[in-house]
Amino acid sequence: MDVAAPSAKAAVRRWKCLNCGYIHLGNTPSTECPICAAPADRFEPLEETPDIVAAAQKSVRVVVVGAGVAGISAVEALRVASPQAEITLVSKEAELPYYRLNLTRYLAGEISPADLPIHPDEWYEGQGVRLLRKAETSAISLDRSVAKLRNGEEFPFDRLILTAGAHSFLPPFPGSYREGVTTFRTLEDADRILEAAKAGAKCVCIGGGVLGLETAGALARRGAHVTLLEGYDWLMPRQLNRTAGELLQRHASGLGINFRMKARTAEILGDERARGVLLEGGDNIPADLVIVTTGVRTNSYLARTAGLEVNQGVLVDNHLFTSHPSVLAAGDVAEHRGVVYGIWGPAQYQGSIAGMNAAGLKAEFGGIPRSNTLKVLGLELFSIGQVAPEDGSFTVVEQEVDDRYYRFVFRDEHMVGAILLGDASLTVAVKKAVETKTDCSALLEKNPSVENVKAFLT
Repeated sequence: MDVAAPSAKAAVRRWKCLNCGYIHLGNTPSTECPICAAPADRFEPLEETPDIVAAAQKSVRVVVVGAGVAGISAVEALRVASPQAEITLVSKEAELPYYRLNLTRYLAGEISPADLPIHPDEWYEGQGVRLLRKAETSAISLDRSVAKLRNGEEFPFDRLILTAGAHSFLPPFPGSYREGVTTFRTLEDADRILEAAKAGAKCVCIGGGVLGLETAGALARRGAHVTLLEGYDWLMPRQLNRTAGELLQRHASGLGINFRMKARTAEILGDERARGVLLEGGDNIPADLVIVTTGVRTNSYLARTAGLEVNQGVLVDNHLFTSHPSVLAAGDVAEHRGVVYGIWGPAQYQGSIAGMNAAGLKAEFGGIPRSNTLKVLGLELFSIGQVAPEDGSFTVVEQEVDDRYYRFVFRDEHMVGAILLGDASLTVAVKKAVETKTDCSALLEKNPSVENVKAFLT
């Protein structure tokens, strides 16, 4: 295969939104982030390290399985790195690939279906990308280097990028098969929920994580009577400590969401349709619609049947190659150093790296701290990294002022986690401090307060 001469510069120009982690490809930053609406000055250029610069293959056949953000990011980066690559993108859904992260905004009525697609239909033709919609990959033959679709079509590849994502986890509650019980992962799910959750409908959301909260907030805005069930003592227990979780609950209660904490589902009651949720303590919560948002599981079936190494997700190295030298994986389906991220930012970042490396470059993914923001509820919230100290080697600086809460967690000389509630003005600075492992020793020597931390970061 022909190989281009090494370039003096990195092949791909990328810009990162410092608010939410969205990555934009182009010579200039996006005028507005499509995820969090941050302006262009909230984007920073991603400078590629020298080991990314390599000989890109002029022509390579690449099949990308999955058209979520990881798949689209892989296609974008691959096309920039290799203008002559032959790209096939396989999407199981009938719609154009869309911003899955914005489905709760669609549910809340903030945006229309026309605002969801990542690119218009003509973009794929203009980029020379063969987009197969409503198509399912049924098997991958590593011996023959072929991806086979359910309809019998086969597509040969030099590189294959698995971005098959994940599926919603539905716990085996008795009665979970009843009509009116749904998970929330796709645009089809959103439309089904909108049809069922008319004004005045009784809706129960099971799960108090980011998706459960945003779903509950969206339905409350639509006029539904919403009860959210959380099995833990406070909301978003993976991202927040008790203080922040309880402050968030107080705010969300004012929006019309009812909460039941330490609530464990025993059964979904009803006949053909769901009529209520029975809790382990015996309480019955009436429901016309039950939405389960209790996490996801990776779509690893294709990888396992193909013979790739799989743990929780498909195992990948720092270049996002799997156990087979022609196959890469990125996004919710990939497991890197024991971590399946399951969130937007890392999925997009991994996708762009996988796309570059499929073209023959040497981009590296070293892992990034998990971070979360909250939409729909009208409250600024940002959480990143490790917010709960494990032992006495951690230093915690926190303060609650009115409806604002700040928490900064340090270990050794570095900030390792933070929570900003009610005031996210420090989001950019905090992300940089955590992700770049900024030396905070001068700050920590002064017995710091929140005001000292703010001054140090700004």
